[in-house]
Amino acid sequence: MFDAADGTAFTHEQGARARKLFAAVVLAALDDAIADDKKYGNGPEQIARWARSRDGREVLSCAGIDPNERVVAGLMEFVAKGVRTSVALSREESERRNAAAAAEAEAA
Repeated sequence: MFDAADGTAFTHEQGARARKLFAAVVLAALDDAIADDKKYGNGPEQIARWARSRDGREVLSCAGIDPNERVVAGLMEFVAKGVRTSVALSREESERRNAAAAAEAEAA
């Protein structure tokens, strides 16, 4: 009985690790597109082309992200903002954005 439960837990854990690996690939693609945007000015188009490609759709699916046009638009918007993923995911950036939103809400 414990062997089946252990096997299921191991399989679930392996799947979670694989999703995290593919999510890291998506973050790297976003960083590359942001770098292209700063250097050549075509970052949003690059990430859209990648996300719509067969490889991009497969990576997004393996990361647990549905590769639809809404996701592509969100990726393009993220790249257009020009904030690197490491900065965007940091706690300090999150707190700064929340403070700015709160200040904006107070002003309105």
